[in-house]
Amino acid sequence: MSIWRAIMKKPRTAVRSCRQKQASGHKGREKQVLSSSQVKPSTPDGLARRQKEVVLRASVSPYHLFRDTAEVTVFRENLLSWYDREKRDLPWRRRAEGEVDPDRRAYAVWVSEVMLQQTQVATVIDYYTRWMQKWPTLQDLASASLEEVNQLWAGLGYYSRGRRLQEGAQKVVEELGGHVPHTAETLQKLLPGVGRYTAGAIASIAFGQATGVVDGNVVRVLCRVRAIGADSGSTFVSQQLWSLAQQLVDPARPGDFNQAAMELGATVCTPQHPRCSQCPVQSVCRAHQRVEREQLVASQSLPGSPDVEECAPSAGQCQLCAPPTEPWDQTLGVANFPRKASRRPPREECSATCVLEQPRALGGARILLVQRPKSGLLAGLWEFPSVTAEPSGQCQREALLRELQSWVGPLPATHLQHLGQVVHTFSHIKLTYQVYGLALEGQIPVTITPPGARWLTREEFHTAAVSTAMKKVFRVYEGQRPGTCKGSKRSQVSAPSTQRKPSPGQQVLDSFFRPHHPTDVSSLNSMAQ
Repeated sequence: MSIWRAIMKKPRTAVRSCRQKQASGHKGREKQVLSSSQVKPSTPDGLARRQKEVVLRASVSPYHLFRDTAEVTVFRENLLSWYDREKRDLPWRRRAEGEVDPDRRAYAVWVSEVMLQQTQVATVIDYYTRWMQKWPTLQDLASASLEEVNQLWAGLGYYSRGRRLQEGAQKVVEELGGHVPHTAETLQKLLPGVGRYTAGAIASIAFGQATGVVDGNVVRVLCRVRAIGADSGSTFVSQQLWSLAQQLVDPARPGDFNQAAMELGATVCTPQHPRCSQCPVQSVCRAHQRVEREQLVASQSLPGSPDVEECAPSAGQCQLCAPPTEPWDQTLGVANFPRKASRRPPREECSATCVLEQPRALGGARILLVQRPKSGLLAGLWEFPSVTAEPSGQCQREALLRELQSWVGPLPATHLQHLGQVVHTFSHIKLTYQVYGLALEGQIPVTITPPGARWLTREEFHTAAVSTAMKKVFRVYEGQRPGTCKGSKRSQVSAPSTQRKPSPGQQVLDSFFRPHHPTDVSSLNSMAQ
């Protein structure tokens, strides 16, 4: 605190600006930063990226950088010591640490990193365990059918991830001799669905390449540690964060370091209510220093005292500081960083869907599912027959009846009943399903089914490759059957309010369709692509 008292006693003109700092000490500090051993390029791609990082560092204030190797060393040592004591026991970490075969180790990391994209750790654990039990090697996954992959992935969201993971496994087996590429550059170049982050995670954790990674948790840690208040989603800020990550990664333990940085963001440096007192890198955190400085200003009760900010260019606006339109919020503390990116609201769409059931089908009651197209939203998954509808509901009943008849032939229009609605938000679409039901009570059972359609029992439906949205739709239908509950708050659906005592079958369904935790990075919705 003595440092800040000394600063506060100085007049405003004594506070150095970014430009003054750059003129006095930037050249020497830059030389120290560039001498770090962990950033030596090993490939032409690495050299080009390294040269780009030099240009980026030269264009910003040292205030937002790590000024010398001693500061970098403190960050690494403190973070890794904390990680060794506090890291969570997770199945993918155990598997990677105990696997001696590099390709199997890379596969174990690859599966976990793909599943963890936009999804909470608590949700992923069960999916990961079942996946690795079913397909313990790349060869096993490569030989599986897409239907099997979709079936196991059902409910995890972002369904294209599972498909691309299998495509990547097939490429490794069929074109790369069963060997996973060892560097981040080749991983990203050769494997479908593997972006910069996933490539860096696999290369560092499985193969020990000294390459940094940046995910949502790391963004938050770096923005706070270096007081970066500009939009972290912008190209310029993103490039700076990747440059910082590369500068910081420990060449001796790159995989552990990257996992430690992500662990810190997930468990300590959280979006709200961060636990700064337990942070291992608090001593080098500029956000924490800013909080102390603001508290000092407030405690001295200086009327009209200036907002003392180390990074204050004498001309123009620093590209890494928060814009003037977003002043410091005393109540947020370090959570002033990073700046929350503005998001477009998802577009709203409406669909009419029908659960068509044959109660007296041979072998027990069956419901009709049809397969979605092989590309686009929920590609290849199964759903109840549906049509795009106008929110006003005009003509949706007639259109839905025609869709049903295209699959099973003539149907009694008077038996088609509206049961309620389901609102399900994907990453970019807010989709409202108008739910209908139709039971073929007195008709001859349909035994011939066209390609792309299936009649399934309830038990088969429970294990089919269907989306979470369709499970919600089915719960509405089940809630309208005689002797069942009319709806459930947990399914987040709208339905008539009349209540009936739930049957044992409905209780089983409630247990089966218990919703997952919300997704990880930036609290996203249930997602599927």
